[in-house]
Amino acid sequence: MTPSPTGRRALRNGHDSVVFDRTFQAPIESVWEAITESDRLARWVGTWSGDPASGSVLFRMNAEGDDVKPATFTIDICDPPHRLALTSNVDGAQNVWHFLLELTEDAGTTTLTFSQSVPDPEMAAGVGPGWEYYLDRLVAAETGAEVAAVDPGNYYPAQSDHYRALFS
Repeated sequence: MTPSPTGRRALRNGHDSVVFDRTFQAPIESVWEAITESDRLARWVGTWSGDPASGSVLFRMNAEGDDVKPATFTIDICDPPHRLALTSNVDGAQNVWHFLLELTEDAGTTTLTFSQSVPDPEMAAGVGPGWEYYLDRLVAAETGAEVAAVDPGNYYPAQSDHYRALFS
């Protein structure tokens, strides 16, 4: 079953971006750990290596196949457990991506607002469904559901037209 697209278009940190919200019945610190600790990230999106104190880490997505190159992620802002801003550049790729992850908590419910810059409509056709998929994997990981049951085929290309139109 194809989930309905949840992303919206907004200007975030000066960049035209696709923005998603996900809520968790969990303390903000727990959700922060799920988006920043390499072993927790590995459950839903990938792993990082290196020393964050240096200002950057190498990040490798783990559900995109074995030939995915790691990307250098520069840590622009790290304000635990509320805000993380990152810039990514994959070696050999032209695009620089800007990410903003913001967390808020109210009465034990934590909301993650995740955004990624989108330089053109055709890229939105892949970026939007991709992050819908990964963020739903995060929700599955954090709620004890089966992460592998989140099927990428339910997102791409089914949601592509929605995101292409959103950025046209």
